[in-house]
Parts: sequence; structure tokens; C-alpha cells
Amino acid sequence: MLQQCTRDLWEYLKDADKTIVLYGMGNGADKILAVLRERDISVSGVFASDGFARGNLFHGMPVRTWSDIKAEFGAENVIVLLSFGTSRPEVMENILRIRAEAELYAPDVPAFGDTLFTRAFYEEHKEEFAAARALLSDDESRRIFDNILSYKLSGDIGYLLDAANGENEIWEHIIHPETIHAAADLGAYNGDTVRQLLTKGEGNIETVWAMEPDARNYKKLQAYAETETRAHMIPVNAGAWDKEETLFFDKSGNRNASFEKNRSQTLADRPLKVSEIKALPLDKVLNGERVDYIKYDVEGSEREALDGSQKTLIAHAPTLLVSLYHRSEDMFALPLHIQKIAPHYRGFYLRRMAGVPAWDINLYVTNEEI
Repeated sequence: MLQQCTRDLWEYLKDADKTIVLYGMGNGADKILAVLRERDISVSGVFASDGFARGNLFHGMPVRTWSDIKAEFGAENVIVLLSFGTSRPEVMENILRIRAEAELYAPDVPAFGDTLFTRAFYEEHKEEFAAARALLSDDESRRIFDNILSYKLSGDIGYLLDAANGENEIWEHIIHPETIHAAADLGAYNGDTVRQLLTKGEGNIETVWAMEPDARNYKKLQAYAETETRAHMIPVNAGAWDKEETLFFDKSGNRNASFEKNRSQTLADRPLKVSEIKALPLDKVLNGERVDYIKYDVEGSEREALDGSQKTLIAHAPTLLVSLYHRSEDMFALPLHIQKIAPHYRGFYLRRMAGVPAWDINLYVTNEEI
């Protein structure tokens, strides 16, 4: 774990004497621009991958190609800020090619909430980060944890390239799908993660409760459930929460749709598509039924979803997959919260899939150390 951070990416950019340009458009670029403007850091241009630069404008700047940027400024005089997420090999190859020619960083901006991961934030919560790290059960988890912290502060994607795990290792050595007979998928989207679970645990899994609040996604989930023959699927059109209530739901994020209260203020000028949805605690959905595995990927509402399943965690100690990448505080707040509400858990394993920025960070929690 870092002992002391003397400068974060935003502080470095403030003092940099190179031309700053954005690579990519969309919500991520909006958030990065908002932070830069707040800190009075100038951006001189934006470019996109070949085929996406069509002379359109982004925040008043023409969207250009990397060749255009190099021709005007010179690659050696540019700092590139990667402003989108990807794990596609061909896109990663292009990112690394640009990184070999110029300084390139991927600023860490939260998917939800407005707390930025800065040096001051890290120093303020250093003891909590240390406590969360101490919960981790193996060297690999601690290595991933340290690399992610280093990335979040520096924006250096090299730390992320060194902080990726193989999917098979996770399924074979941590989740153990052969032990799962009933599961709950919170944030089931269109059923893609249920499909994966049933493929890994085919023949063992009998029942899956799948919660999805977004009406459009739920329609796809329901259609899938009607055709799935490997297990009994129970789709639930509700968001996972700590109590039963009706909440406003922001549908403008597509897969990243979430409760309106999770919406970042930096996207305040983006069109808002709000509807009322039902929110339910998993304990109420299950009504005492046993589950052996729960996935929590609920777009910034993980803490409330955990609280809403506390009775199930205590009664049955299912294996948990908890996303740790939606909010800046998730890396320490969620592991410590699990320890508080379900102290019988012993195994805490941190793993991350390949790609940029620091998405798909998952905490796997088991009743026993492996």
C-alpha cells in the first residue's frame, strides 16, 4: 500500500507545460472536462479513433484524429487523457500505440457520486484503506489493491495492465460454481451474467432470482427467463435496496442506469429520463429461501443492497460478488461494511478483469478462507 502520495494526476496536469487533449467522447469525457475546468486546466482539443472523427463537435471542439493532433502539436508535446472505457483487444492495441508515442493517462472519475479520488481524499481515508487491505486474504488481492490505488492517484494505465486476472481462476478457486444450488443476481441487466453463471454451474444450479429495475432491460431479462431450461429463473422488476419503497430511476445511462440520487452532478446538463420504479430488499424477495451465491452490481447502490440482504447473509453465508468500482469510497467502505453487518465472513478476495479504466473490480467474499 502507498505510504505517502505527494502529487495526484490533477495536480500534475495543473503544472504540466504540455498541450492537453482528450481521447474520446461521452459521459467520461464530460466528467473529466468538468474536473479540469474546476481546476482551471485548459484542454486544447479532442480526438477519436479512426471512423469516429467525422468533423462533429464536442463541447465546441471539433473531433479530430490522432494524426491531426500529432500534425498540429507534435506527439512529444501532448498529454493525452483517455476518456472512455474498453476491454476490446483492438481498441487496447490502439491505446497502447498512442501511449508509446505520447504521454497518456486515464483519469479516474467516479461512475456515480461526485467524490473525486485525489491525493487529499486518499490521505483523509488512509487508515480506512489500510483496514480494508488488512481484510484481504491473499497476496494477489493485496497486489491488485495496491495497483488500483496507484492507478487512481496517477492515472497511469500501466498499473491497470498489471492488475488483471484470469476469469477461470476466479470461477475455479473462489466462486466454486459446483457448490451453488440457488443464486441471486442483483443488477441482472438482460440476463448475461445469469447465462454465464449457469454455464459455469450447469447441472448444479436449480434456481436464480434475477433483479433488474430498468423496464427495457427487464423486458429482455423476462424473455430470456422464459427460454432458459437449465434452471428456474425468477425475474424481479425491482431495484435492490435496503427497504421497500418507490424511487426515481434514471434511465439515461443505458446499462449504467441507476437510481436518480446516484447521478453525478457533472452530468447535470445531460437529458434526464426518469421513471418511478419499485425498490426491494433481497431479504423480502427471498422470503427466507436459501441462496448460495449473490452478485451485487447495482450501479452505486451496493451498500443499500447489502443491508437489504443482511438476514440472508447471516442465515446462509452465501458467496458474494460485490462490485467495488462505482464510487471513489467503494474500495474501503464496502469491505468494511460487509465485515460490520456480517462478521462471520472470513475470506476476502479482490480480483479485476482486463481493460481501462479501473472498472470490473470485484470483491469476492466467502465464509471460509480458501
